[in-house]
Amino acid sequence: MEKTRQNKEFILEYLNSFAGVKKTRELIERYVSDEHLIEHILFFDSVFPYYDVICDEMTAEGDRLIVRARLKGRHEGEFNGIPPTYKEVEMPFVISYQIENRKIISHWLIADQLVMLEQLGVMQAA
Repeated sequence: MEKTRQNKEFILEYLNSFAGVKKTRELIERYVSDEHLIEHILFFDSVFPYYDVICDEMTAEGDRLIVRARLKGRHEGEFNGIPPTYKEVEMPFVISYQIENRKIISHWLIADQLVMLEQLGVMQAA
């Protein structure tokens, strides 16, 4: 039980440290050793500089946590061929983290990019 509480606190610290700041490799590596997650964060910060992640729900057991959250940011960089629109977006996602010694060692992510594409004006809601 203590480990679960510590891991929840760690993830909240991690998310709060990224709020509204440039996500540098140095900052990310304080919390993350999963290279795929590091690259993902750097990419999204290049597209939505200084984006925030709002945690809506967190579930944990042992060294694994699942977070339901929203990315909030402004589209200022190219995203998969879409030039900057300078529109604000809020994209829901769910991410699972595995934590070891206060580091995220692996993750799994699913995001509702259709919602984001609708907000950017490049897709229409059905």
